[in-house]
Amino acid sequence: MNWTDLSSVGYPTLFLGVLVGSIVPIVPTGAVVGAAAAIAMTTGHLSLPLVLLLAAAGAMVGDVVTFAVARLGSDAAVRWLARGQKPERLVAARRRFARQGWQLVVVGRLLPAGRIPVLLAAGAIAYPWRRLLPATAVACVLWAVAYALLGVLSGGLFDSPLVATLLAAVLVLLVTGVINLVAKRRRERVGNRG
Repeated sequence: MNWTDLSSVGYPTLFLGVLVGSIVPIVPTGAVVGAAAAIAMTTGHLSLPLVLLLAAAGAMVGDVVTFAVARLGSDAAVRWLARGQKPERLVAARRRFARQGWQLVVVGRLLPAGRIPVLLAAGAIAYPWRRLLPATAVACVLWAVAYALLGVLSGGLFDSPLVATLLAAVLVLLVTGVINLVAKRRRERVGNRG
């Protein structure tokens, strides 16, 4: 591997960063994808289609691993899902997944901090693999495109890879913060009605 060639380091870093961040949410995966897309837009070192492909693939592998851990360790996942909740909650989750499971998987991937609870719930209730895999594929492609667009936007605004990468990271954090704030307000409104 040539450590001075950005593409020989960039592609594995992108894939592994998204994969690890999809299993253990310590890596800001959206920022990784946005930064890679910004670099693709401002240099010839990375290809945007390959950035999208590797980001979606890393996210999908990570999501499948997360689901498999919940599915194989089902008792622990069920305990996590049901902690502090009434037994009816698991019954309601099963019904909800039966009606709109693929939508939950897609939305869970797109909402900050929504993916892991959805995947753990799906594993805990033994959501079928044949339904999970296509939903996860769609979710991961949409997710990769959404975060890459932030990088494309920043790369289109600035010629400097460093400035574009920093702007992409800031945009990702800003969008994530706004989504979290809206979700919090929505939960508060629902809580006040109940």
